[in-house]
Amino acid sequence: MKIKPILQLALAVISFITMENTALAQTKTNNSVNPQTATEWLKGKSWNGGLKLAVHPSTNAVEFYRQYHSNKAVWDKVILFLKETNLDTLSTGKHPIDGDNAYVSVTEGPSKELDKAGWESHKKYIDLQYVIHGKEQIAVSPIDNATVTKVYDETKDVANYTAAGTFYTAEPGTFFLFFPQDVHRPNIKVAGYDIVKKLVIKIKVVN
Repeated sequence: MKIKPILQLALAVISFITMENTALAQTKTNNSVNPQTATEWLKGKSWNGGLKLAVHPSTNAVEFYRQYHSNKAVWDKVILFLKETNLDTLSTGKHPIDGDNAYVSVTEGPSKELDKAGWESHKKYIDLQYVIHGKEQIAVSPIDNATVTKVYDETKDVANYTAAGTFYTAEPGTFFLFFPQDVHRPNIKVAGYDIVKKLVIKIKVVN
């Protein structure tokens, strides 16, 4: 007996739905994020709660999306801190945001000559770096393109490298985000800016 066309269509639809559900389950299992979805989310600014500061274009949108949605409550506290705190008058030293999940370190002093500024990455914490006053250069490189010079120190949450990265100017109005796969070289002196006030917010990584 031949299968009627409508039955064939129904079987095809069921087969398609099964494949789609399998693919979706695999996507969730692998914790993967669609790059287009992440880019649109980043540009849409639903995450920033009205924060006037911009995120630097070098930011890894996929990883930001993944980390934010895996730890939204902490990220929202970080954004709220940046939005509601008078950063101009914020004192140097450490300031709490959410216990060990997120905290701030504020420094004010001279930046480093290029040969004194080192490459680094972190595994436990994401760096949100923002220059409050002044300017500095920051270089960024994918970790796969960097060579380890000092192996990861779990106590200090840092590893050091040599790398050939892209250099950017960090200045008020825009913050940088560095995830574990982002080797970065901050605190590089810009001519004419002898003293720089800067904050680094440490945000716990969700694996």
